Amino acid sequence: MSTAYKIIEQDKLHFLTLRVINWIDIFTNKTYKDIIIDNLKYCQKEKGLEIYAYVIMSNHIHLLARASGENLSDVLRDFKSYSSKVILKTVQETTESRKKWILNQFAFAAKKHSRNTNYQLWTHENHAELIYSNKFIEQKLNYIHNNPVKKGIVEMPEDYLYSSARNYAGKDSHIDIELLTIPVKTVR
Repeated sequence: MSTAYKIIEQDKLHFLTLRVINWIDIFTNKTYKDIIIDNLKYCQKEKGLEIYAYVIMSNHIHLLARASGENLSDVLRDFKSYSSKVILKTVQETTESRKKWILNQFAFAAKKHSRNTNYQLWTHENHAELIYSNKFIEQKLNYIHNNPVKKGIVEMPEDYLYSSARNYAGKDSHIDIELLTIPVKTVR
């Protein structure tokens, strides 16, 4: 079995990519992004998740994170399990314009894996990369913050409301993070 992109050193800092199945753009809806924010805050407070950078894009999340006193894989498993339950319940109970299509996609994906029940929102992998140097931290930090700029969502990273670029720019943010003392570069 390959160990590429798996969390081997559970207490170390990792660059993580949590992706929605089939790249479904569920996080274009503020309600679902807010569910992610609330769950990340819970994991920080109750599960020892230390977040150094984050961005919530339309169909994936990037994190620069580690778990203090906990197993990072377990924290991510719990985060994904809980957030998918809440998001699926919200999709089912609201007037989501794409409700039928979204639920069909999540149901179809669930049938492909024996460990799923009715629906699958997240892919099973976390695309984890162990952080091994300050240069690598700087590269990943800039990648995370410039993701919305490259996608044409905002002109400046700190203008994107669902990103830690706001923390690094000294602006109000949805999540309190552990600030790194590395210069941040913006795409221009």
